[in-house]
Amino acid sequence: MARFGNSVALLRDREFAALAGTAFARSQAYSTILIALALYAETFGTTGFIEGLFGTAFALVQLAIVLPLGRKVDTGNAKRYLLAGFLVNVATFLGFMLVQSPEHVILVRMVQGLGASMLWITGATIIGEISPDGERGRWLGSYNQFASFSSLAGDLLGGYLLYAYGFTETYLVLTLITLGTFVLVYAFLRDNPGGRKDPEEAGGLETFRSLIDLGMLRALVTFRFTFSVGKMAVIIFLPIYARTEFGISAFAIGWIMAGGKLTKALTQGFVGNLTDRLGRKHYFVAVGALLYGLGTAAIPLASYFEGSVAPVEISYLGDTQVLGGAFFALFGAYSILGIADSIRLPASMALFVEEGEQYDSVASAMSLRSISWKVGQVVGPVLVGTVMDFVSTEAGFLLAAGFIAFATASFVVQSRFAARAAAAESGRPAAGDD
Repeated sequence: MARFGNSVALLRDREFAALAGTAFARSQAYSTILIALALYAETFGTTGFIEGLFGTAFALVQLAIVLPLGRKVDTGNAKRYLLAGFLVNVATFLGFMLVQSPEHVILVRMVQGLGASMLWITGATIIGEISPDGERGRWLGSYNQFASFSSLAGDLLGGYLLYAYGFTETYLVLTLITLGTFVLVYAFLRDNPGGRKDPEEAGGLETFRSLIDLGMLRALVTFRFTFSVGKMAVIIFLPIYARTEFGISAFAIGWIMAGGKLTKALTQGFVGNLTDRLGRKHYFVAVGALLYGLGTAAIPLASYFEGSVAPVEISYLGDTQVLGGAFFALFGAYSILGIADSIRLPASMALFVEEGEQYDSVASAMSLRSISWKVGQVVGPVLVGTVMDFVSTEAGFLLAAGFIAFATASFVVQSRFAARAAAAESGRPAAGDD
């Protein structure tokens, strides 16, 4: 694909290649551990509420760190925070090797939340800062495209390692990958790649108050509060649903997750270029969110297709997997979610960077992007998990879809008002009014 070729071409830039390695290590670890959580849920016989805490514990630490971390990256040496994030991730893998109970899983997920925040906020901010003028959408879209392919590798490789070898060997592989990426970033990324803002001018809460006064950024933050409730419930519970309800193997769960990652990876670079050419980025956010809600509502169809579709046997590496109707239903639903994210993500990231530039505070804007997500990520998994305990698993997924639909409708209204206000200030017609 030509557009994917454009993304690959960026690897000739050594700094982009090192940061793509960061996305690789972070995304692969994240997706592998999500599959591992499904195995922990089955092993320990956890309730929906406890499974929700697997997600909430991760998000709670991120919620506490994103604002101070964003300010530190704005005013300090971002490279140091990136390197420290790799070491925290290594500590996470060592911790997972030792877990013996659901409480241990929750505690290690908190450590993982710290490391993931350091890698995500810092990596995305550096990409936004060092990308050439007029190519930010391409750089951000390509960065996320590599993250998607890396997450896909985590689904397939991580799922297979968990299925064939177990936890310890899987975490050892993740440790080696992370340490290798540490070396790449240390060698090729410039020193102090962010930190453009003078510490005396970085007014802490004042900067965030100024940013939140921007209409489009406020619409995005409000949208992510509610959208994240639904999406994070899907991310946590879909693998658990596949394992505990239908007995799908870790490797086959990896295939389900890979379906969405593949559609996302193949299309996100193209959509990033499209947002650069067409503008009107808030439309891309709304369309992607609406499609995500439809994909989420389709997840409960797995219970209908299981038994209605004849199982298929697939042999590989001397082993045979039996894939029933639930597998194909979940694979299709998650593929839709991947397309939805490829439409929404590049536009969302570009909008946050553009709004942050108005106050020379890109990292602070990205921190607001992250913290607005974390509020829903803290609440969503335990809320949906509780509904799954007291009503049904299918009802929990439908509740998640409802949150996504509400978030999308609210964003459409707020973003149109923000676009019109911005157009009035600049003296040009608002997008959608011509």
